[in-house]
Amino acid sequence: MTRWVLRCRELAAMVDAEQAFRALFGASRRAYWLDSSMVGGPARYSVLGECAGPYADVLTERVRSQSDSVDSVDSVYDRLEGRLAARRVDVPPGLPAELACGYVGYFGYELRAHDGAPSPHRSELPDAYWLAATRYLALDQVAGRAWVVELGTADTPTSWLDAAAATLADLPPNVPHSDCPTPEPEPEPDPWLARPRETYLRDVRHCLDRLRAGDSYEVCLTNTVEVPFAGGAIEAFEAYCRLRRRNPAPYAAYLRLDDLHVLSASPERFLRVDARGYAESRPIKGTAPRGDDPAADDLVRKELSSSTKAQAENLMIVDLVRNDLGRVCEPGSISVPEFCSVESYATVHQLVSTVRGRLRADVTAVRAARACFPPGSMTGAPKLSTMRILDRLETRARGIYSGALGHFGLAGTADLSVVIRTAVIHRGRLTVGAGGAIVLDSDPADEWDEMLVKAAVPLRALVVPPCDE
Repeated sequence: MTRWVLRCRELAAMVDAEQAFRALFGASRRAYWLDSSMVGGPARYSVLGECAGPYADVLTERVRSQSDSVDSVDSVYDRLEGRLAARRVDVPPGLPAELACGYVGYFGYELRAHDGAPSPHRSELPDAYWLAATRYLALDQVAGRAWVVELGTADTPTSWLDAAAATLADLPPNVPHSDCPTPEPEPEPDPWLARPRETYLRDVRHCLDRLRAGDSYEVCLTNTVEVPFAGGAIEAFEAYCRLRRRNPAPYAAYLRLDDLHVLSASPERFLRVDARGYAESRPIKGTAPRGDDPAADDLVRKELSSSTKAQAENLMIVDLVRNDLGRVCEPGSISVPEFCSVESYATVHQLVSTVRGRLRADVTAVRAARACFPPGSMTGAPKLSTMRILDRLETRARGIYSGALGHFGLAGTADLSVVIRTAVIHRGRLTVGAGGAIVLDSDPADEWDEMLVKAAVPLRALVVPPCDE
């Protein structure tokens, strides 16, 4: 049996993440950057790496049936859990357990079919895609520390660690990154929407009918924007760099998976599991655009904080998350230490709550993620009956959007985001999903406006001509 070893080398100084990615992984076909780009946010670690070398491993899955529940034997969940167990390692001294990465990737929304929730829509992309984190750079944004890390065996040479450390030592000092000197016009997504305004308003009204009939308490209706994207891997990465500068987010990410690129500025944590077995979710419900000046912005923030509609949306999802975690946590361990706090981002204010619990001893991080999937903030409540309502209204698969993205660690940890504020680039097209929660007092026109605000977050950075930087 292979005895795996995780080797690391701490660098003498912190490095600039953008420069480091270009230098170490710019030419890689399969690379990733889990990016805590928001200074002072709730996430502190970033991981940049590639799936390469003798121990590279890729796990993908496409749901076979869209009309019936899928046989879960040998699902991607099972394979991922098995690989993580086989590669479990002792964490090197000095390296935080959260940085002992195992696999990096995503679960797409349609993977829900594994647990009794088939979708009538089929995604053209893999429903799951996970890369073994064999070589990577780990950053602690709070402590200002950096490590190069490699997975191998006792006999694996340290040549990659040596070369990576030398490359990073030769990088120039941190330089400020600039964007276009003049502000770009606000993108108008309406011409590219999968369901135009009148259709979306009709769908909101249908959701309200279902709410009044008692079929759901809250329906998270979404839409899709699609635009052409000219460029390859280099252009996709540069677009992500613009996105992270203009919309810093605690759970931002860039995935390069051959010809598929995922550019995320997600503010929402789906699930974190620490080395002690504590699980945490931070659902978001309630969104308002930032004000034009400090006084107006403060007013918007206060109105959101006191909004009974936004609080009702948030409370219903908090209850759903508590129920999901309750299936895998020790009885009596679930708590809500934070409810409806306002968090502010570059373009929006949002209401965020925190739900925590201690996983049972027999529950792995993968099993916990499966129990909570798909994220309740992207479905509504009750989850199964509400997804059936959504399936009748939404005309295409959500794909990666509304799923979960992040990493599972070799020490039993995990940190996954909800895939929102995210662009997916594939075969010359860029798609963005956006939506909102429909409750009994929702106004269709307001829901349309909220969906546009959310869609504009990645579009503002991406659907503009690149500038010389």
